[in-house]
Amino acid sequence: MIMKEFSSTDMKIIMATFEILQEEGFAKATTKKIAAKAGVNEVTIFRNFNNKNNLVEITKDYYRQVLIVKLKEIFDFYEDETIEEYLKISFFGILNLTDEDFSILRVAMEEVRADPGKKILISDVTDVVLNKLEEFFQLKIDKDIIRKVNPKSLAIMCFGMLFQSVMLWKVYNHDLDFESNYYADDLLNIMFEGLNPND
Repeated sequence: MIMKEFSSTDMKIIMATFEILQEEGFAKATTKKIAAKAGVNEVTIFRNFNNKNNLVEITKDYYRQVLIVKLKEIFDFYEDETIEEYLKISFFGILNLTDEDFSILRVAMEEVRADPGKKILISDVTDVVLNKLEEFFQLKIDKDIIRKVNPKSLAIMCFGMLFQSVMLWKVYNHDLDFESNYYADDLLNIMFEGLNPND
């Protein structure tokens, strides 16, 4: 994915827009407030971005690309990685995302809540994770490391169990009241050993 390059002034405006969106949401994010936060004249915003809607879309697209690049790195894998290694590394990769990264997800979720028809940012993020997980599980199936099951189903299960819960907790600033190492181990144990009691 090739990131579009912006001038330093445009980047100041984009960063200011993102801050205002986090703090106040779309409705209250006026070009006047954005200009003040960016330290530019309001005319510069209109000259460089035409209007508020265009600026907001460019801002969301920029931060979406930033997050997607990070997620692709987190969920990338080596052919010889075990399932346990891969899922644990990915799990801690999510835990170690920055507050700004989780703010991108928060803005995406607020966007969907405000307008259920707008799911681009959140669905792109979800698709990146699910596609990488599915690719990993398909590789393991092809190598006869795991039995032939639907790799998409496995991807969805892992996404829900190990990642979505942590993403949501972090997005909404809940302290994780568990030892994350044990949480990952417990979920992986349930995944591999099932729920039936041992004989």
